[in-house]
Amino acid sequence: MNLIIPMAGMGKRMRPHTLSIPKPLIPVAGKPIVQRLVEDIARVCKQNIDEIAFIIHPSFGKNVEQMLLNIAKSLGATGKICYQEEPKGTAHAILCAGDSLRDNVVVAFADTLFIADFNLDTTKDSIIWVQKVADPSAFGVVKLNNEGMITDFVEKPKEFVSDLAIIGIYYFKDGKNLRAELQYLIDNNVIKGTEYQLTDALENMKNKGLAFYTGEVNEWLDCGNKNATVQTNQRVLVNCGSEISKEAEIVSSQIIEPCCIAKGAKIVNSVVGPYVSVGEGTEISNSVVSNSIIQTNSVLSNVNITNSMVGNSVKMQKVAEELSVGDYNEL
Repeated sequence: MNLIIPMAGMGKRMRPHTLSIPKPLIPVAGKPIVQRLVEDIARVCKQNIDEIAFIIHPSFGKNVEQMLLNIAKSLGATGKICYQEEPKGTAHAILCAGDSLRDNVVVAFADTLFIADFNLDTTKDSIIWVQKVADPSAFGVVKLNNEGMITDFVEKPKEFVSDLAIIGIYYFKDGKNLRAELQYLIDNNVIKGTEYQLTDALENMKNKGLAFYTGEVNEWLDCGNKNATVQTNQRVLVNCGSEISKEAEIVSSQIIEPCCIAKGAKIVNSVVGPYVSVGEGTEISNSVVSNSIIQTNSVLSNVNITNSMVGNSVKMQKVAEELSVGDYNEL
């Protein structure tokens, strides 16, 4: 099985955290978002992952490319870097990894995580992951018949047609079918606004007789902005539990679990948790920190923060508020 991970977007809603690193590499509970995503997909697929194609913008740089290749290697897969130089839509992005669209394929957009307890049925033509939502008007949704087969794809319906929102993860039994339909959109300029849409390819495949079914997840965890990412960090910690390194130094402090505290972190005279992730080399002293993500090599002294994201190599003291602070800042 191959995985296709489109992640070329610039993550503007996550600034300032995406000024120095792509959004899918922001850590959630101690691991980059994209690493958690591919690990979760491998778990529900119950198959060996042969190849992972990461679709990125060329500006991401060689260090990011190597990080992605290492993530693939950690799963025993071959990593592949593909480029999308212009934002031309979801269909165009996936086709940038066209050579990997063969046999069993999972396509997963790298700004979402999920919690699920099902096993993927790879005998079906296609499976689309969905989640029931309270307000479907903001999402692409699917309609089902009595047999549970998808009959319609509806993008951001103004009137209620379904509450099953597409979360951005798709399985295809034969990736070549998808590749052909994506290429058809490009060749025939089937475009909406300035973008080629994956849903148009799915509609064409359905009209040609391919059967689409849903895989419903227990939770859909968004990582689109700061608040959503902090909430996702909390839900991952609740479901996966604490991970506190034996190489972290904790002195005269209270850790309220669940938390993720990396090796080399130092916590002194502080209360940390619940729902806090602390990166390598970060020092927290005389502080109270809850429901937050603190990245690597930062120094926090005499702070009281919650619902916050603090980047890498930040220096902060005498602060008491909700924050979103990018790399290398001093407060």
